[in-house]
Amino acid sequence: MAVPKKKVSSARRDKRRSNVWKLEMPGMTKCPKCGEYNLAHRVCRACGTYKGEQVINVD
Repeated sequence: MAVPKKKVSSARRDKRRSNVWKLEMPGMTKCPKCGEYNLAHRVCRACGTYKGEQVINVD
């Protein structure tokens, strides 16, 4: 049978839920051309390449 809503304090309730909402670190990869770290499956901001092709011109 369920526990009445006010029997469980908000602190106890929130402690129970705390592990559910942890954020994970995004997948960081090294650019094969320049070696800078960037997010996976995105254009490198340092050199402007994606999958070995020049996508944007970086000055």
